[in-house]
Amino acid sequence: PTVSKEVSQMEQNQFAGDLPSTIGNLASLTYVDLSRNRLSGQIPSSIGKLRQLNNLFLQENNFSGPIPRTLGDCRSLITLNLSCNSFSESITRELFFLDSLSAGLDLSHNQLSGQIPREIGGLINIGPLNFSNNRLSGHIPTALGACIRLESLRLQGNLLDGGIPESFSNLRGIAEIDLSRNNLSGEIPNFFQSFNSLKLLNLSFNDLEGQMPQGGIFQNSSEVSVQGNSMLCSSSPMLQLPLCFASSRHRRTWRTLKITGISVAALALVCLSCVVFILLKRRSKRSKQSDQPSYTEMKSFSYADLAKATNGFSPDNLVGSGAYGSVYKGVLESEANGMIAVKVFKLDQLGAPKSFVAECEAFRNTRHHNLVRVISACSTWDNKGNDFKALIIEYMANGTLESWIYSETRRPLSLGSRVTIAVDMAAALDYLHNSCMPPIVHCDLKPSNVLLDDAMGARLSDFGLAKFLQSHDSSSTITSTSLAGPRGSIGYIAPEYGIGNKISTAGDVYSYGIIILEMLTGKRPTDVLFKNGLSLQKFVGNAFPEKIREILDPNIIGDEVVDHGNHAMVGMLSCITQLVRLGLSCSTETPKDRPTMPDVYAEVSAIKREYSALRVKE
Repeated sequence: PTVSKEVSQMEQNQFAGDLPSTIGNLASLTYVDLSRNRLSGQIPSSIGKLRQLNNLFLQENNFSGPIPRTLGDCRSLITLNLSCNSFSESITRELFFLDSLSAGLDLSHNQLSGQIPREIGGLINIGPLNFSNNRLSGHIPTALGACIRLESLRLQGNLLDGGIPESFSNLRGIAEIDLSRNNLSGEIPNFFQSFNSLKLLNLSFNDLEGQMPQGGIFQNSSEVSVQGNSMLCSSSPMLQLPLCFASSRHRRTWRTLKITGISVAALALVCLSCVVFILLKRRSKRSKQSDQPSYTEMKSFSYADLAKATNGFSPDNLVGSGAYGSVYKGVLESEANGMIAVKVFKLDQLGAPKSFVAECEAFRNTRHHNLVRVISACSTWDNKGNDFKALIIEYMANGTLESWIYSETRRPLSLGSRVTIAVDMAAALDYLHNSCMPPIVHCDLKPSNVLLDDAMGARLSDFGLAKFLQSHDSSSTITSTSLAGPRGSIGYIAPEYGIGNKISTAGDVYSYGIIILEMLTGKRPTDVLFKNGLSLQKFVGNAFPEKIREILDPNIIGDEVVDHGNHAMVGMLSCITQLVRLGLSCSTETPKDRPTMPDVYAEVSAIKREYSALRVKE
């Protein structure tokens, strides 16, 4: 823990008990991080005396009771995170007078109830706003449209009703909106089509109705989720929605029943018969296609299109090859930056057709900025009449994480890049395990399946072995139906899979831990060094913590911070130590001893914040 007159960092120390009221006496505090402890009780009202406080992190504790009104007196607050506690009652209005809040307000995963106060419009500088997974009810306040600097709005998992406010048309710079799992009704506003910055729009599992807008973000099915809204329709086949002529007929039938009642029972019976006929036809059509993924929701490309884009699948365009497919780079004029990647499946390989279907199903049910975006899928014949199946995905110019760890020509990965990659991978896995319905287990995590974008952000790819879990619980398991033995790649497969245990999210956590250790040591888990019972996990564990520097990748710390007395050096070693500890924890042999991905994501995010505070030049 770090304590000074201005900064108090005591996160993840297993502190228990109440937060003392004497904290209000530390008037010069500007930064307080008490996250991931076991603190309980109510936040003392004296917290309001910290008038110079900029950042307050109290997430992942056991705090309860109401959020104190006196927090509204902390007029310098930039970031406030109270998520993952047991706060109850309504959201205090005083928070919304803090126009200093800009870097984030997170009240998610609590037990807050009541309506969102109209005063929320006072947060004129807020960027990320997260009230998800509470018990908030009533309408989304129109005043939220006054928060014109919103970058991310997450209200999912509440009891909100009514329509999406027209005032949202003012949120032109927003990148993410998640309103899923509420009781929202009405139509989807057309103005979302003109939001150029919007990259994620999740409206699933509400009571929305009417015709889907067609332009803008709605042209990309990977960025929009509307499943679970039975009264939505589309004017063209997309997002697995019925065509509007059928849906509107269904709605008119029921409106007629409501208006005319028993007096027109005969007419209602006829109309109902028509609806049943349409539904039976649609069900029959779906059953015929049950063994094939739906491609109509994506852009359509022919074999000739892809052959032209890749110069006839030229070896010069080959960027990678795996058990089930080869990946080629190509150029499509219809795409924004022109460059694409085409994964052509080796259909003569046992399991390749099934892998293609698995990837299509996974990508159709997922959308996250740390997952590779699928542009389209192609299932047709080549110019010789042979079956041809391919995925068209966004091209990642910086290649795979594997190529960066072991490259002798590229510049070495900085510690900052490795931390960011670890955070991005954790975010993607947390999403797959806990935000997808049903949850998804990747089953084949390894550095060659982690792609890096232009900004060196990580994207998970290759869902050919992915499995959907039967229940929504993130610790759920399913029995593997694979006939090819353990699912995954040697060195990264969770040990329990090798003895026939069920697939679970804990398997992905294990693979994640191995990748962390590999990034830090620069050694593959299949290195010749590891024999006679010695594994990468044991190799690192034997050196931790006293001798950890002896086994690190020598490129992980730049020459400019080698001096032992350098503050940056001490800070970097602290971050490395925490990363190693996390990697070891994730890769323990027993599944029940591994952390869950929400915990992993929270921990690695804290490490990134600590590293960013060092302001190391890379």
